[in-house]
Amino acid sequence: MSQTDQSGGANTVWLTQDAYDKLKAELEYLKGPRRAEIVAEISAARDEGDLKENGGYHAAREEQGKNEAKILQMEDMLRRAEIGETPPDDGVVEPGMVVTYKFDGDDDDEAESFLLGAREIEPEGLTVYSPQSPLGQAINGRSKGETVSYEVNGKQQTVIILDAKPYVG
Repeated sequence: MSQTDQSGGANTVWLTQDAYDKLKAELEYLKGPRRAEIVAEISAARDEGDLKENGGYHAAREEQGKNEAKILQMEDMLRRAEIGETPPDDGVVEPGMVVTYKFDGDDDDEAESFLLGAREIEPEGLTVYSPQSPLGQAINGRSKGETVSYEVNGKQQTVIILDAKPYVG
């Protein structure tokens, strides 16, 4: 299923059911236990006295702000999520695929791989490009073996799609 086929349009975040479940669990942790831990840290620091020069209090309040911002970001992303099956292993680039490519003129040993999907779910050791990124837009729907040109920062880039396999994380 390609990004353009989905009802949500450009703001849709493509996720597998597994990725959605992991993000939902992380959100519940941030809203529950993590929020409670931060409140306890703030309370303990407040009990130490003068808040103007209380580094622990200010650090805990800053952590609280970061946690609340992350909660809002994750809630928004999950609201926009389009749950999809792992794409078929047919060599066609679409969200949920690990794409291996090289720039035209580079040797094969200079090839790079990335996951085409939501940056918020970046798995360890694998870069993620959004389908809305210049490279993502250029190769979405294209096939293994194709040469594709696109513009980034006013410069024309040409890449060769070496492989496209479903991400199984």
